[in-house]
Amino acid sequence: MEAVGASSDSGLPFEMLDPAPVGVAVTRGPEHRLIYSNAMYRSVVSAPRGGMPVEEAFASFVLPHYRARFDRVYATGEPVISAAEPAVPIPRVRAPGEQFFTFSLSRVTFPHGEHGVLVMLMDVSEQTCAARQLSAVAEERRRFLRRYESLMRLSADVFWVTSRDGYVSEPSPSWERVTGQPWEEYRGQGWLRMVHPDDRRATIESWSRAVGRATELWEHVYRLCTRDGYRHFQLRAVPVCEHGEVVEWVGSCTDVEQQWREQRRQRLLDRAAHATAQLGSLEVMLGALADVIVPELADGCGVYLVTDLTGEQHGGAPFVVERVATAARPGVRRLPPYSEEQLPAGNAFVTAARRRRPVRKTFPAGSPPPHVAPAGTLPWLTANGANGMLILPVVVDGAVPAVVNVVTCGDRPPVSQDDISLLRRMFEHAHDALSRAIRFQRAQQIALALQYSLLAEPPRLPGLRIVARYRASPAAAEVGGDWYDSFVLPDGVPALVIGDVSGHDLNAAVAMSQLRNMLRALAMDRREPPGDILARLNVAMGSLSGEVTATCVYARVEGFDGGYRLNYATAGHPPALLVTQDGRSRFLEDAVSPLLGFPHEEARPSKTEPLPPGSTVLLYTDGLVERPGEHLDLGLQRLRRLAEQLADEPVDKFCDQLLSAMPITGLDDIAVMALRLPVQG
Repeated sequence: MEAVGASSDSGLPFEMLDPAPVGVAVTRGPEHRLIYSNAMYRSVVSAPRGGMPVEEAFASFVLPHYRARFDRVYATGEPVISAAEPAVPIPRVRAPGEQFFTFSLSRVTFPHGEHGVLVMLMDVSEQTCAARQLSAVAEERRRFLRRYESLMRLSADVFWVTSRDGYVSEPSPSWERVTGQPWEEYRGQGWLRMVHPDDRRATIESWSRAVGRATELWEHVYRLCTRDGYRHFQLRAVPVCEHGEVVEWVGSCTDVEQQWREQRRQRLLDRAAHATAQLGSLEVMLGALADVIVPELADGCGVYLVTDLTGEQHGGAPFVVERVATAARPGVRRLPPYSEEQLPAGNAFVTAARRRRPVRKTFPAGSPPPHVAPAGTLPWLTANGANGMLILPVVVDGAVPAVVNVVTCGDRPPVSQDDISLLRRMFEHAHDALSRAIRFQRAQQIALALQYSLLAEPPRLPGLRIVARYRASPAAAEVGGDWYDSFVLPDGVPALVIGDVSGHDLNAAVAMSQLRNMLRALAMDRREPPGDILARLNVAMGSLSGEVTATCVYARVEGFDGGYRLNYATAGHPPALLVTQDGRSRFLEDAVSPLLGFPHEEARPSKTEPLPPGSTVLLYTDGLVERPGEHLDLGLQRLRRLAEQLADEPVDKFCDQLLSAMPITGLDDIAVMALRLPVQG
């Protein structure tokens, strides 16, 4: 059998021991069979064969003198050092008295929990004639002893050595093997180039603290660029000390990618379960899950409710989704959480929802294809350098109530198959909670269907654009009294109406419907100022059963001097907001009278207001601006500032972003209607 060298199958990196200036041998198991010896050992003692028992490897003197010490070190792990006082001669090597050695025995731990004994052998024959020279050599050898004893306590893929200041000071063949980085690039702080950019700062800070404090054991996890891509590694390092001072650091890197993935998987599943445990509405639950997904698995996430599979409510569009929640990692601009989108049949969202299977798309960074997402999302994908998307249908009780859009950007790899499986498992774990939210949502959808049946689509008018939005309170499964209306009067003038009947139940919805129909009839009957129409409506309300009160804004959009003006009246309602094209705004606070439903003998005033070209008139209900414990003026000023910032947005995005950005409580319904005037040609 060949002499035992560094090619042992023990799993430990014995090549690190080859250059040691001391004799080194390693045994394994309770029989102390030799599995390794370095060149120094073989040149001084013998060239033993692999697998030899310790008695043969160390000659016959070992049995009476050292076998018991081998056994004790193997059993207890406590090291033993024989200082050679007097020196112990090695038979059959040289004549007794000519050469002497000092031995060190310490326990080695192999993978899978096996043990062995590490033997360090040093020649001390010259001590009596070269004490000064030997002192320097002995110090160096003791330093090697501590280093390699430290290394043998670490089972890892990569080993490294640094100076006392933490700079890599010696080549590491295992580092080059794993990373492909040569010594010339690795030395000093060059190794940091192989650390993932997102992990470098934390790694530098952690290592600097360890070096500065001479930490007894440093541990850290980072992503290292290997020949197979980035993988998670566990770092460990221990200081080597002499006379109480650190002289160098010895460290290891162990691949823990699989362990890290399993730990992350369990952590995300636990977070997802916690996020959905106490939440009621489907929108809030899905939004909480989006916050779990980002930034762990992706850079951005959007949650879309499937509000209309057939398109019957929206002019025959094949698929309608409503974005209700978004999430984005730091450094990526967050997409507004609210938007309503109509999708063509070829859109990837439609494919995923109808097939009930995830759809994964990859593309060059910042260049998404046109049908990969809703049109309103595409500019966000481009601006943030998106390179891939996962469209995940949320299947609950056999239906698809929502679609989750998971986005990766920049240098981040697209969502992997393992992550897709994790995402599916996450939503499977949340199934019961989502199912309860779905049942609540279905009751609310029935109420919403009734509500929407009472809300008319705004008319399409040459040069004018009217957009309306309605958001029901997520806190109740009942219809409310908020409403909007828009129609063309017999004289060709468009009319705008927004109102709010007190209460949040079926009675309020019925009263809202009655008032809406009354107001339409009164407005169509006579060409009167808006204040007079509201006065007659207040009289007509006396015929309704029960006590009904309501607020309302009624306005006529009249042609005037080549442009337009607004002729309006307000009965107890928050004032309309006029926003000019250049971003200035003011509330229309004239023509105010008490709310409807109480006797009011005085005339209700009307007011005309010129409308600049390109300006926007915003009507809204109080749910947009009211917050418990806050003065209404604060909500109105918040709305005004935000509307000024959005003045140049298309009018539909203007409404959507108002609903997204205003701090809405969710305790009340919200209706908004916006009129956009043409830009002067």
